Amino acid sequence: MNARERVATILAGGVPDRVPWDAGYWTTTVERWWREGLPMGGTAGAFFDTEDIVRIAGDWSLQLPERVEQASSHLRTYWDDNGALRRDLHTEDGWTSQWLDYSIKTRDDWHRYRPQMAFNESRIPSSALETWHKARAEGKAIFYQAHACFHPTWTRIGMVNEMVLMLDDSEWMQEMYAAQVQLIIAIFEGMLRRGMTFDAAFMADDLGYVAAPLISPALYRELVFPHHKRLCDYFAERGLKTLLHSDGNVGPLIPDFLDAGFAGLNPLEAKAGLDVRALKPQYGSRLTLYGNIDVRKLAGSKDEIEEEIASKFSVAKEGGGYIYSPDHSVPNDVSFENYCFAMEMVRRHSSYD
Repeated sequence: MNARERVATILAGGVPDRVPWDAGYWTTTVERWWREGLPMGGTAGAFFDTEDIVRIAGDWSLQLPERVEQASSHLRTYWDDNGALRRDLHTEDGWTSQWLDYSIKTRDDWHRYRPQMAFNESRIPSSALETWHKARAEGKAIFYQAHACFHPTWTRIGMVNEMVLMLDDSEWMQEMYAAQVQLIIAIFEGMLRRGMTFDAAFMADDLGYVAAPLISPALYRELVFPHHKRLCDYFAERGLKTLLHSDGNVGPLIPDFLDAGFAGLNPLEAKAGLDVRALKPQYGSRLTLYGNIDVRKLAGSKDEIEEEIASKFSVAKEGGGYIYSPDHSVPNDVSFENYCFAMEMVRRHSSYD
């Protein structure tokens, strides 16, 4: 089987030749690995052959011009393409962002900026078609990727503001969510017009923190669910399964995710208490489980790495329905030696033969 056939089999509820693989890496992790044995300038995905899935995304921002307020080698303060004032700090782990202020503070502000969410051809990256052709030629599975509605809205108005407004002005929040969903659909249709086809849709919407969901199941069902369902229904009408990415402990929301139509969940963050060994008996027949390998264990001993992978694969891959992925982009405290060993374990335990 090639990667596309492998992923299609998993999403259809079948058993392929092996578990599909997917992983992401911090830039600083790859830079460390170049010093430790990864071929200089090479990518980790190509070296470890973990790229069964290629994701192609568009630009769903407000497309506002960036305005730099302050810049140095370690600090940048600027207004971003969503009209948010951000401060980016460079550390040994790379760049991290802090959101300071927002251009959209009132409904009048929103209505003034709303035309910025219209579709135009610049929202499709110039490299998208080349990426698509390359992935198809290599037999990869290709997912259309976008941020759904909850997460991109807070990047425009602030997370605390969004949560308050979900209670105080839910009509406005519904309007913002609907606009984001419409833009996602418009970008997808623009890609179809260019000749691209996809094997699944991958929608990101971070709805959890370490202990629990960011919002209650009741609030999710009232305000976010209708927009998630619209996306899942839209892609299902076009023959595509939709998978959801959400960090944090979203366990209490999984029944609602299923009702919305999501067919898979990623990354199943182990650090937030999710465990594929418990989720598989509950949801394995209805939900593709995608991730859950604890990156903290990948920085530990070889015994810890083997236990993490062997114990989870033995449960998660049973009968299909599992895609390998760490529960977070691999951070720079994971050595090249450790990840080489981890991938040796992944290969050993992935096969269905």
